[in-house]
Amino acid sequence: MIIKEISSKTILSASKIYPYVINPYTGCQHNCSYCYAHFMKRFSGHREPWGQFVDVKVNAPALLRREITRKKPDRVWISGVCDPYQPLERKYMLTRQCLEILAENDWPVTIQTRSPLVVRDIAVIKRGKGFEAGLSITTADENTRKIFEAHAPPIRERIKALDELHQAGIRTYVMIAPILPGAEDLPELLAGKVDYARLDRMNYHYADWMYRKFGMEEKLTDEYFTRTERSLLSSLAIAGIPCV
Repeated sequence: MIIKEISSKTILSASKIYPYVINPYTGCQHNCSYCYAHFMKRFSGHREPWGQFVDVKVNAPALLRREITRKKPDRVWISGVCDPYQPLERKYMLTRQCLEILAENDWPVTIQTRSPLVVRDIAVIKRGKGFEAGLSITTADENTRKIFEAHAPPIRERIKALDELHQAGIRTYVMIAPILPGAEDLPELLAGKVDYARLDRMNYHYADWMYRKFGMEEKLTDEYFTRTERSLLSSLAIAGIPCV
């Protein structure tokens, strides 16, 4: 893993998902096999494979404090093409510092991560106006997680983090995307821990070879995603979890 500290030119960017996005890091230590962020290599100039490098934007907080004075307040997504709570965040605390600035200035935030490290910042998140925190959980099966997300935290730790956030009074959600084999068992585990869920199928082909390697080609078909999504929607409704 090649880690570099860099100075970024900007940090608060326009997004197609939310009005703004902050990516305190370029690259991600979790290196999930299917990650759509592989496309970032076209813009970052890295020769290393995706998942083998992280650029740490050490000036992110200073940039943010300046940029929010020039833009209209609106919802900020943290993050879009990196995990804001990947292991390096424990050392650099860039995500935490950005959250503190946004909370001080009443900018609403949607956090998306795979890491239970997010619970470190519960006090900051609770201070924010319109803050919410979500965990990406793609399957309830640890064996499947180890195949597709070998470097990401275990499922039980993510669910525990959601529970802690929810119990702290923070609006929480689960991102079941992409839907991996075993996802249909998640609703029961998430009951009482999230305010809503988001679902999406596998839309990228970076991990197709893994489906073939482990004999799971059927799990890539439209029929599988339609059937599993229907099952998830039904089970989520029974668990009292709306899907948006």
